[in-house]
Amino acid sequence: MVSIVIAIHVTVCLSICIAVLLQQGKGADIGAVFGGSSQTLFGSSGAGNFLTKLTSGLAVVFFATSIFLAYASTRHATGSLLEGSSSKPRSVMPQNAPKPAPNPAVPAPMPPAQKH
Repeated sequence: MVSIVIAIHVTVCLSICIAVLLQQGKGADIGAVFGGSSQTLFGSSGAGNFLTKLTSGLAVVFFATSIFLAYASTRHATGSLLEGSSSKPRSVMPQNAPKPAPNPAVPAPMPPAQKH
């Protein structure tokens, strides 16, 4: 069921992108009014109403599938990350730390000063 809704969701996402890109901007009407050729697919104002209704319908379906997928993802959660942890805090120090050397290393003697 969830995979079907995901397929619908992806299809609606791509359809919204296409519908928004097909719509003309607000400044495209001015060029068509003064005799300039408008580079729109449906004419100067032919499909504005259809595309806005299509976009709003696709947006409703997009939000509905988004809400369903969010709800379905919470229902499939199997547990929490903190569910299996113990109540006492664990140390960040390693348990098997190396023991310090019994005798510290002795520095090497300084070489005798040379006279120039």
